Amino acid sequence: MTGLPKIKVAVIGAGSWGTTVAALTAANTPTTLWARRPALAIEIDQHHRNSDYLPTFELPGGLAATSSLEEAVSNADVVVMAVPSHGYRDVAAQAAQYLRPWVPVVTLTKGLERGTQMRMSEVTVEEMPGHPVAVMTGPNLAKEIIDGQPAASVVAIDDARVAAELQRIFSRPSLRVYTNPDVVGCEVAGVVKNVIAIASGMANGMGFGDNTRATLITRGLAEMTRLGEAMGGDTMTFAGLAGMGDLIATCSSTQSRNNTVGQRLGEGERIDDIVESMSMVAEGVKSCPSVLELARRYGVEMPITEQVVAVCHDGLSASAALSALMERSSKSEIEK
Repeated sequence: MTGLPKIKVAVIGAGSWGTTVAALTAANTPTTLWARRPALAIEIDQHHRNSDYLPTFELPGGLAATSSLEEAVSNADVVVMAVPSHGYRDVAAQAAQYLRPWVPVVTLTKGLERGTQMRMSEVTVEEMPGHPVAVMTGPNLAKEIIDGQPAASVVAIDDARVAAELQRIFSRPSLRVYTNPDVVGCEVAGVVKNVIAIASGMANGMGFGDNTRATLITRGLAEMTRLGEAMGGDTMTFAGLAGMGDLIATCSSTQSRNNTVGQRLGEGERIDDIVESMSMVAEGVKSCPSVLELARRYGVEMPITEQVVAVCHDGLSASAALSALMERSSKSEIEK
């Protein structure tokens, strides 16, 4: 209905994906992007550029930006959280002070909280109680999405009315958005695919080809599905955009931070040097120990994840990790 006021969106976090999602929603409805650093907020607001994360793209002129969390959140009808997992709870707690009642919160973060092993939707419920919580996920490499290349995404929430409105807000002619009521499955898929992407990158860095990558993607999907089902996710989710779709994109693309970390590990670099040199967070490095803790809690076998943890956190070489995987005892492919 044309007479109704437009929904106002606040996107919290001005990294590459947060900025991209803000650009998408700004084409549909008034949107404000929160950047932690005032200089970046001014650049986005006044010059329509994010030179730190998306330097070659011009942002919509209607996209506003601010470094004031209160300004971004206090009048928002939808809040989108695009904050890395290690800082998510603190920012959510701060934003909650300014959030009006019943405003939906959408999390874009594909990680787990260290220590608690909580998914970001669970952290959101704790820090922002009383708000519908959704997850947006899928094979969404930021530079391709903001460039207008055809793609699809998933908005997961068990409230069909909220899902339909979020679907409308995020959709663009070049981005087809699907809904899915399976929040747990979509979130688990988004977390685990980052871990498998590190393994895929390691294989590539060691000089192996498409067969090795296909093997890791397929067996990684098996790990993702086992854990997701054990945690209450729907099996079909893992065959869809949030599962297989995102896994293929992340394991195959040089734009993927997690794949890039793996590539450099496979080439023999030290994990500390790799992480220190990166301006953006590779969530798989931080989340893989938590994924393994969840696997043990639910009695799920995740051998690829075990080796990624050993390389990223225990000093094992990529070649030794590959040998450990290949030397495992023979099994049935469909063994649970």
